[in-house]
Amino acid sequence: MANPRQATRDGQKTHSEFASSSGLTPAILLAGVRKLAKDWKYDAASFGYPGPVCHNQPLAEPFNLGKGWVGFDFRAAFKRPVKIINDAAIQALGSYRRGRMLFLGLGTGLGSAMVVDGVLEPMELGHLPYKMATFEDYIGIRGLEKYGKAKWRKFVADVVKRLVAALEPDDVVLGGGNIHKLKVLPPGCRAGDNDNAFLGGFRLWQETNARQDSTRRTSRLDKHKRLQIVATKKTEELPA
Repeated sequence: MANPRQATRDGQKTHSEFASSSGLTPAILLAGVRKLAKDWKYDAASFGYPGPVCHNQPLAEPFNLGKGWVGFDFRAAFKRPVKIINDAAIQALGSYRRGRMLFLGLGTGLGSAMVVDGVLEPMELGHLPYKMATFEDYIGIRGLEKYGKAKWRKFVADVVKRLVAALEPDDVVLGGGNIHKLKVLPPGCRAGDNDNAFLGGFRLWQETNARQDSTRRTSRLDKHKRLQIVATKKTEELPA
């Protein structure tokens, strides 16, 4: 996660990226990031990973990238603390405003996550059954290529309607690379932005710090309560 003061020049944000391909591996990513961030000062890194993540580690190799991601030691490679979550989840975290927010990413598949009262919950809604296959078979890139834009847009509207009815969110954000292929957004939805992933990367660490502060406060409170209980018991044991 780059220091924002290093990521701006003359008050303007700078955008840095390098070309990736289906052969992208952790080693290539590491080399690219090091080159782009060679003049930056940063304390930690956040990654949005295109696949399922558990306990800060990828669970499976990505469908559209090279191999070697599962088991790769990102912390050792960057020599800094690293947090890894699903790529849809990191965009969801950066898009969050209030209440119960549902994020759906229209890309290669169907990315999904919810944020409820500030708590992020990555999801895999794209694999749920729909018609003769799954949601992402119809509104992911395969559905777009197979059925064409007109039918694909109808599928998107229908899937969003079904998920909203089931999950009852207060806010719905549609993101991903194919959102621009929609003529109009489904009712009650707003458009996301890939730049929100950057904000999500920062919020990921803010969320961790908030949890740590809360844990410390709870620990102090519990300790105080234990002291009160011990003091009460000792008082009760004193002879009359």
